[in-house]
Formats: sequence, structure tokens, C-alpha cells
Amino acid sequence: MSEKKAHKELTNKISAESRTTFGKGVARKLRAAGKVPAVVYGHGTEPQHVSLPAHEVALLLRKANAILDLQLDGGANQLALVKDVQKDPLRQIIEHIDLIVLRKGERVEVDVAVHVSGEPASGTSVDLDAKSITIEALATNIPQNVVVDVEGLEAGTQIFAKDVALPEGSVLVTDPEVLVVAISIPVEQDLGETPEVEETEEAPAEEAAAE
Repeated sequence: MSEKKAHKELTNKISAESRTTFGKGVARKLRAAGKVPAVVYGHGTEPQHVSLPAHEVALLLRKANAILDLQLDGGANQLALVKDVQKDPLRQIIEHIDLIVLRKGERVEVDVAVHVSGEPASGTSVDLDAKSITIEALATNIPQNVVVDVEGLEAGTQIFAKDVALPEGSVLVTDPEVLVVAISIPVEQDLGETPEVEETEEAPAEEAAAE
């Protein structure tokens, strides 16, 4: 991730209002008012229960491992990494968010998606065995994904976690021997031959009429 992009992460300012009432009923009222209940914790601090503007949060959460610059009551601000998002399974409405307190210069472990680029050799296909890997990175420089280039690779090629190029300053946490991508030859499924339908000899029309 470039310095410019990392700086953009730090400008994700969002208002966070403190809340002292809890429970499902309170959460429903917050969501009806266009807000999302959240909790901020970590670094030995007391958990802070806040409410966030639902629409703005939904936009920021389109990016994996989003970092929020929370504008707290009293003018204080706090960097926080989105740790967990709970959604309604049917309506996909955000119901609650867990946020972890961040410190500048801190390193964190995160899961990043694996993206594949390029086309392998003709007649082969790409098998993505690991959709994500875990890395350790600076909290303010977390990549959105890692890219595996398969351009021109032949069948039988295997790319393990240790082979994946990581952004500068990032360290692999996933087992280095985990298979991430494999190039193979598609196996044609044998559907078998279509059985022939035996034709039965029809009786002459005259015989049928006589019967």
C-alpha cells in the first residue's frame, strides 16, 4: 500500500457518540435512528460503548481491515481497527461492530484476501486453495489484498504461502507450507454414452384394425 493510500486510511474520520444504555431494545432503537452500536477495546483500556452513523460506516466497511478515526465525545480521537462485524443474516443490516484500539507504529495480525492475476498456460486452470492468508503489518499500512501472478504457469505448478509476495514491512503469519494456488489440467467428466433406445416393430395397420 502506498504512503498516499495509508494516509487516506487515517482520514476515515467518523463521529462516535458514547452510550450508557444497552440491550437488544436499545440496539433496535439505535438502528432505527440510523446508527450502529459498537464497542472499542484493547491495550488494557476500559471498553468504550459508542454508536456510529450507519451509512458512513457501511461505506467504510467496503474495504477489508478498515481503520476508523473515531471522533469521540469531548473532542478526543482514537484510531481503531474493525475486528468483527455482526450482520442480520437475511437483511444484511449491520447490527454491531467490534473495534480494536490502535497505536501509531503498532503492528497487528490481519487476514488479507488472495487475488489471482494473469492467465496460466493454455489448457490449464487455476485452483485457489487459500482465499486468504494471515500477515503481520503496521496498523496504518494494512494491504487490502495480496496478488499471486499465474501468467504462463504450467500444469503442476504450486504456489505456497511462503512464495506469496508481501508488501514491504509485512511478515507472513500463516504456515509457510500452506498451499495457496495450484495450476492443474481440468478433468473432463465422463458422462457415459447415451443408451440407445430399441425400436419395437409396429404391427401393420391392418392387423391392429382386425384386433
